[in-house]
Amino acid sequence: MAALSTPGILLSRLWRSLRIWRLVLQLLAGLWWDARPWTYPGGRTPQAQAARQRRRARWLTAQFLELGSAFIKLGQLLSARPDVLPADVVEELAHLQDRVPAFPFPVVESLLEQELGERRAEIIDLEIVPLGSASLAQVHRASLRSGRQVVFKVQRPGLERLFRLDLEVLQQVAAAVQRHPRWGAGRDWVGIAKECRRVLLRELDFRLEAEHAARFRQQFLDDPGIRIPAVIWELSSRRVLCLDYVPGIKINDREALVSAGIDPAAVAEKGAASYLQQLVRFGFFHADPHPGNLAVASDGALIYYDFGMMGQISERLRSRLGRMVRAAAARDAASLVDELQQAGLIAAGIDQGPVRRLVRVMLTEALTPPFSANVIDKLSGDLYELVYGQPFRLPPELIFVMRALSTFEGVGRSLDPGFSLIAIARPYLLPLMTASGNGPNELFSELSRQAAEVGSRAFGIPRRLDESLARIEQGDLQVLIRAGETDRLLRRLALAQQSAGQSVLIGALAVAASVLAVSSRPALSAVPVALALPLTFGWLKMQARLKRDGRLDQLPGVATPPGGGS
Repeated sequence: MAALSTPGILLSRLWRSLRIWRLVLQLLAGLWWDARPWTYPGGRTPQAQAARQRRRARWLTAQFLELGSAFIKLGQLLSARPDVLPADVVEELAHLQDRVPAFPFPVVESLLEQELGERRAEIIDLEIVPLGSASLAQVHRASLRSGRQVVFKVQRPGLERLFRLDLEVLQQVAAAVQRHPRWGAGRDWVGIAKECRRVLLRELDFRLEAEHAARFRQQFLDDPGIRIPAVIWELSSRRVLCLDYVPGIKINDREALVSAGIDPAAVAEKGAASYLQQLVRFGFFHADPHPGNLAVASDGALIYYDFGMMGQISERLRSRLGRMVRAAAARDAASLVDELQQAGLIAAGIDQGPVRRLVRVMLTEALTPPFSANVIDKLSGDLYELVYGQPFRLPPELIFVMRALSTFEGVGRSLDPGFSLIAIARPYLLPLMTASGNGPNELFSELSRQAAEVGSRAFGIPRRLDESLARIEQGDLQVLIRAGETDRLLRRLALAQQSAGQSVLIGALAVAASVLAVSSRPALSAVPVALALPLTFGWLKMQARLKRDGRLDQLPGVATPPGGGS
């Protein structure tokens, strides 16, 4: 039987690998096609390019859903990498939901027997129909001999073997893409694949989720307005998680909340306040707070479910958070960029000028009143556009923070049209803006640091002046002038001259073909025609490029980057 099953397993692995590689090749071919200007009817415009990119992102999301559990989780992880993926792809992957059909109830019972052994006898009533089913597991309600009402989260059978196969193929894909001269430049695809493997395999161990749930519950033990299910440790294992059954109304069901006598506006404010507490006070937060993981108890308390994806803000980042908030509030782009670089969020050794300009524009748009109702959602979109292709190294935790705040913002507006996350956030950010929440000692430390920095710069001024004067006397001083408009005009002039030269050459070949066609040997006219075809194709591409640059010149504040975007 084993001999018969081994070829079947090998064929299954081969077929799975081929499916994954087919998806990769289809995606690369589609991206190549989207980058060609001549594939756009009527010319490539920013609007047409954005529409095609959205369609490509939706197609990729559908493919991930079809490939199953590992790719659904992979998509959710990649949605936290706007520094390596376009904004449209990130936003589509962020909406990836893993609702899949339930597996048979006898399999659930068999897994409970394997994982719990004799402790299985504690369960006296296990409901056949699951409360929910996802790519990793499904949840069943049950009663224990003690009368305690619980839920069991049971992992799908054979999931770890499938995960390891998919992740092995993805590491091969990452290594191949890394060698590509354009797609591999500036991106560590191999490192991303290794990190995804580590995170996804950890998520298969429900003992880690139990630890997350217990720690998260500990944070809110003294808050009666927040409710987190307790872990039943003796009935939990690597593939089974047992939690208290805490029923509630879905947070986005406004009608049910009103019918139960619960104020939706109070629920929205409580949800936002609890999340801000997780970020500012604890540094350990729920990284997947979509409406399916949030509910409201009959007394108005907010309930959190599902602790598989949790985020943690590092101590290094939290120690600099106060300075970042103060710099942002003062709209000091230079100081904010310095703090971001020292925190490791911006690559070292890069020209800070373009980054400072991007940050300054972002701060102006985000902090200029009146604030729109969905300011966090817009800020997230700006952040995605800002980091893609730029020297930012944003940790996934910050992206999960922005996404969670954006989710709360959307839920809050659905519950209360007058909901303002900025107003709720002010009391939590105020300590960070004054003294990082650590009292006068931190304030004095900050003042001392700034005084030392100013003193150091002041003492260095004479030396720098002397060096500059010496370089002027020796004729070694070089002045770098940034002239984006001049560069673009010169580039367009060179393209126009090249286009004119090609036009003359194509015209000459056309005349030669015409003369030969009426001569005694008309077959020779095919020679100039053959020579003119590639020239004509290149000339058409050049005209499309000149036309695109002309449209960009008409847009206020748009400058074509060096290279012309070819």
